[in-house]
Amino acid sequence: MAERGEADFNDILDDWFIESLKTYKDLHVYQLEHPTQVIEWTSRKTVCVAGYSSSTNEILELQLPLKLFADENKGLCAERDFKVVHGGFTEGPVRCLRHVPGTRCVVTNDGLTSDLQVWTVGGDDSDVIRRTGSVAGRKTRKKKSDSEGGSRIAARHSSQVLHGAQSDDIQLTQLTSGQILYTPEITSSNPLSSLQFVSDDVFLAGCYAAGGASSGSFIRVSSSGLAEISDLRNPGAAVSRAQLSVQSRHCNPGDVKVSWAPALNDCIAVSGFSGLVQIYNTSGWGAELQEVQPLFEHRGHAVSSQSYEGDVFVTSQLWHPERPRTLLSAASDGSVHVWDWVDQSDADR
Repeated sequence: MAERGEADFNDILDDWFIESLKTYKDLHVYQLEHPTQVIEWTSRKTVCVAGYSSSTNEILELQLPLKLFADENKGLCAERDFKVVHGGFTEGPVRCLRHVPGTRCVVTNDGLTSDLQVWTVGGDDSDVIRRTGSVAGRKTRKKKSDSEGGSRIAARHSSQVLHGAQSDDIQLTQLTSGQILYTPEITSSNPLSSLQFVSDDVFLAGCYAAGGASSGSFIRVSSSGLAEISDLRNPGAAVSRAQLSVQSRHCNPGDVKVSWAPALNDCIAVSGFSGLVQIYNTSGWGAELQEVQPLFEHRGHAVSSQSYEGDVFVTSQLWHPERPRTLLSAASDGSVHVWDWVDQSDADR
């Protein structure tokens, strides 16, 4: 696909920059050497990212621009850039990454087997992220159709990790001892698209479609943009449905990402269909299928790329756990953005 002319590109970028002055409270960008599919919080102000190329990749802990957290006198804050605080290298791709709460450890999977890699993220006396262990999965992936994308991972306090590539190989492992604490009795063998703890004693495993749970509800989004919300007490039945306004490209179910806002009621972020991250308010959805429009679209990855929008797609997105409208997103061109968006319906009141 041909690239845009330089003059056209600069005009589009200028228009978007002027528009962004009204649509964002904050917007900061960072360029990775290689793109990432994973963004994970390691603290309130730091995230971990890693590349997914077939050869050696960087695994980095990035500190977000401190200007983002300056509630007053933002213009006087000198720290306006991302900062690499810890780093290391992986011998292969990283397709899934989770921080273990309460520790300086992250756990990764390469998408090739169901095994996990355990990493220690630096510390006061070191700026290196180093591999310190591994966890064997229950199965070895034999062909590409088995567990496309590798293992999904969920971590909780007490250094316990839930992981699996398919529905019949899920296990709960104690990282410190390597002991397998629990294996559910599931007879079907379907590739997992998501895995998360709902409470200390309950976890949710999703297959085929992108999904996420929050406050008693579960949402799943298909590769065609069909979204369904279910009550966790009856996850097989949809209580509300909507057809999202996505710019469809040929994508696998694993490319689609959906996440509930932890501090903004009824809102979700959806990505993976294009170079956009879309925010939807689900409060008006009903049992009858309806077409819905996004509340907000982050177009920064698509606009700032020299290629047409179809060439760049968002690979990951993540809400800030406390700031209601702050998200991070990464794209296939290696760009990473952190942005605090403005709800125009509130701004116009």
